[in-house]
Amino acid sequence: MLRIWGRLSSINVQKVVWCARELHLDHERIDIGVNKGDLDTEAYIRLNPNRLIPVIEDFRGTDVGGEPFVLWESNAIVRYLCARYGEDTLWPGDVRTRASADRWMDWQATAFTPAMVDAFIQLVRKPEAERDAAVVKRSCEKTEPLAAVLDRALEGRDFICDGRFSMADISLACAAHRWMGMPAQHAPRPHLERWLAAMRARPAAAGILELPLR
Repeated sequence: MLRIWGRLSSINVQKVVWCARELHLDHERIDIGVNKGDLDTEAYIRLNPNRLIPVIEDFRGTDVGGEPFVLWESNAIVRYLCARYGEDTLWPGDVRTRASADRWMDWQATAFTPAMVDAFIQLVRKPEAERDAAVVKRSCEKTEPLAAVLDRALEGRDFICDGRFSMADISLACAAHRWMGMPAQHAPRPHLERWLAAMRARPAAAGILELPLR
């Protein structure tokens, strides 16, 4: 049994659930993180002192009544699941291919997603009357060049690394889905859009990359 804590509308929970589905792992998801205060219980803080989602509890390989393996940080969780249950599939066996996948996952977490956060908050989370157009503009100006980087990297490729679907595609596609789904002006990104359509068509992504932004 794998237990995943977090609401599915969270980009970071989406990565983990999609990964678990790709690996055909039986799992349950605890819908948490929507209502204020549900991450502040003592029980949850023991799982993640940062009071963020997602968190996993992996009970596989533990004795009945034994303590599960607990892990937080979405990309770390994806890497763990792929390394333990998807060796040489989602977890590339070749060290250079794996390093390339790691690079793109880190880029998603440290560059692409942070750049779009302000635009997301303004355009999706805030009522129209409360939006700050200047904040949206700055965020879009940061994100568009990064979307162009990803678009160029996907030219002539079905996947981001070594011609095969990997953990990096999961992390990148969840972020790209968010960016391309925002009600903001986007430059044409034919390679990114082609790849994202293929990611959305994967059976394991059903109900994840189809979700409206919120």
